[in-house]
Order: sequence, then C-alpha cells, then structure tokens
Amino acid sequence: MKPNRSFWSGKRVLLTGHTGFKGSWLALWLSTLGSKVTGVSLPPATNPNLFSLAGIEELIDSRYADIRDAEQLSAIVKEAAPDIVFHLAAQALVRTSYQQPLATLATNVMGTAHLLEALRGLASVKAAVLITTDKVYHNQEWPYPYRENDPLGGHDPYSASKAASEIVAASYRDAFLAEQGVAMATARAGNVIGGGDWSADRLIPDAVRAWEADKPMEVRRPGAIRPWQHVLEPLGGYLLLAEQLYHEPDLVGAYNFGPDTSTAATVREVIELAQKFYGKGRIVWGDGSKGPHEAGCLALEIAKARTTLGVVPKWTLTEAIERTMHWYNRQNMGADPQTLCLSEIADFEAHT
Repeated sequence: MKPNRSFWSGKRVLLTGHTGFKGSWLALWLSTLGSKVTGVSLPPATNPNLFSLAGIEELIDSRYADIRDAEQLSAIVKEAAPDIVFHLAAQALVRTSYQQPLATLATNVMGTAHLLEALRGLASVKAAVLITTDKVYHNQEWPYPYRENDPLGGHDPYSASKAASEIVAASYRDAFLAEQGVAMATARAGNVIGGGDWSADRLIPDAVRAWEADKPMEVRRPGAIRPWQHVLEPLGGYLLLAEQLYHEPDLVGAYNFGPDTSTAATVREVIELAQKFYGKGRIVWGDGSKGPHEAGCLALEIAKARTTLGVVPKWTLTEAIERTMHWYNRQNMGADPQTLCLSEIADFEAHT
C-alpha cells in the first residue's frame, strides 16, 4: 500500500520535529502529496542538515518553537487547526540522554503532554500519530521480537522517557481525546537509516563523517542487533496509520514498524555493507566495553501493522543500505538533496 494522494491533498497537517532527519523526509513527502503542513520544531541541530539542504522551509509553514513551552506550542497548534497531527519532536539520542537526563525527560515526556493538552478541545483534529521508539520495551536481551502488548521500560533515560510518553499518550486518549473524537495511536519504529542524517552517535552518519575525513570508523558494539530499516519504511507506515485512523477510529493503539523479524542484523553486518557500497573507509572494531549501557539485542514483531494496516516492508536491508550510501555519495558529488529525496520517495511509492 502507499499513501492515498486524494486523501492527503489539502489536508492540514501539524508536524512536530520537522527540522530533524525523519521530520524533514516526512515534511517533503507530505508536501508532494499536497498537504498543507505546519512544522513545529527547534532549529536544525546539525550542520549540515537535510532540512536546510533540501529547502524544506520553502515548502511548508515552518515555526521554530520549543515543545517544552506549553503556551507557545498551544498558540501554534490552535492557529494551524490541523486535521492530522504527527508528533516526532524529541531528544532522540540514547547517549545524549545519559548526559542530559532532565532535558530528555522534559522534552519527551512533558513536551508530549503539552502537545496532547493543546489538542484538547480542538475541533479540527481527527487523527494523531505519536512517534516513540523500538526502545520503549523492557529489554530482557532475549532473541524474540517484542510485541505491542509486551511490558514497557527503559534502562537509559531516553528509553524511559519514551516509555513514559506512551503511558501519557494512552492516558490522554482514554481520558479526553477519544470522547472528543480524536483517534490517536503511537508508532514504535526500529533503527532508521537513509540519506541526509548527520546526527551524532548514529552508526551511518558517524561512518560517513569518519570516512570523508579519511579516519577510521570506531564501532563500539559490533555484535549489537537492531531492526534496521530505510527511513521511508516507517514514514510510509505513519502515513497509512494516520489515514486509516481518520476513517476508522477503532484502530487506536500502539503499532510496531520495522523490517521482517528474521532480518534484524548486527552492527557489524550493517557497517560492512555500508563500507562496501560507499566504496571506501576503514573500521576499528570495539569489544562493547566502552560507553554507557545500550541494549544488546532488539527486534520488533510487526504482525499487527501487517495484518491491520497492510504495511509490508518493501526494501531489503541490503537495498536500504545501498540506497543510503549512494545518497551520500551523490550528494557529496554535488547532486541536489531535495531531488535525491524525491527520487527515493517516487521509487518507494512505485515499489510493489
């Protein structure tokens, strides 16, 4: 399945976190679908960044605001009067959460609460999708994929903040928004890769930075297993989820979005494929002893999204990594980032 252009055309969409990696891709996709997007976010956190390079600000109504400021956020939400809401704004890095736990909690928990409070009594909104993470689950380091009804938890402040935001979201849905006629769901996505990510402490961006500087890529935990997927996979899932929530409010709840459960891969496998498709780069393998605690094994069960929404992974891990590294190579050679992204979106929608 792919997004229904006739549905999205003209829809007023509020998108928080629109200056981030995933937010920029989603803002561009919504723009191609004809939606009227209002973005709410802090300015881009990195230089370079996809938001600026792809000219996203010229395509949507972009507002710089901190979701920790309840009054400012509420004013923007009311002015935008959205039909549909996507909440991506977050402090999204595990290692940063160890350094800034209170800021992480304030953004991810109270920021989410501020948005939900702004939606109370807002007559226009019909559907909302709140993006959390695959790390919301109480990780028991078992080889089985986590299902939506497994216990939530979080060893690090980032994971804990996202698990807490799931509880806050469910509370607001049950106490206020359902009665108001707002269909709300949370989306738990696996590790995303794709062109245009320059975030710190992420595997592919770290590799690109190191290899472009002719330095070795230091891999802390080569044996860690994650549900890797191209960024367009979960974004396509979010769009389909919002569209179906709009028509079928009973579909509220939590949804996992990730690759087929059998294709979760180690960091070593991913970075070796990245090196192959990038065409250069040295790697130094760590033994997992450096840095704070991070989960060793994590996979998602995606049967609910498949059977309920019809969301089926389109690109294999190898193809996702190949497309990602080719994006960076072509961008380094002077290709226009917006054109590169639009080409990827067109390929994704055309894939059957």
